[in-house]
Amino acid sequence: MSDAPVDRVFLVVVDETPELRVALRYACRRAKRTGGRVALLYVMEPPEPQQWESIGDLMREEAREKAEAIVSRHADQVVAATGLPPILHFREGGRREQLLKLLTEDPSISVLVLAAGTGSEGPGPLVSSIVSKYAGTLRVPLTIVPGSLTDAQIEAIS
Repeated sequence: MSDAPVDRVFLVVVDETPELRVALRYACRRAKRTGGRVALLYVMEPPEPQQWESIGDLMREEAREKAEAIVSRHADQVVAATGLPPILHFREGGRREQLLKLLTEDPSISVLVLAAGTGSEGPGPLVSSIVSKYAGTLRVPLTIVPGSLTDAQIEAIS
């Protein structure tokens, strides 16, 4: 058995919600302070079934290019905040299902960091489903960061 220290990996699910900024900043600060890394997961919706396979392949390719562009912007933020490139995960399917699958498959992930939405509709579908149905079965701690935190508040708690 190795005595080498294992990096703590903080997983953030990348989407296009405003609260992503808060989850990412929190995860970066925690990773930097603990000598860990940040991992980013982007889940692409599968294309609708097509009559022609080549159309489905083209749609998949376009979705992947979009995903890589979105993740690239956030990866640059991770490098600026932590000094290390993030670990990148791209999946296709349902967001919750792919997140749970990744947590099961990748033993290097130490903490799942999600930010709660700030709107009147609640914390968001991913946070709601994870907390209500799966929190007790996760093999890693779940950190839910209020999506309304300011940078100063994030610094104070991380």
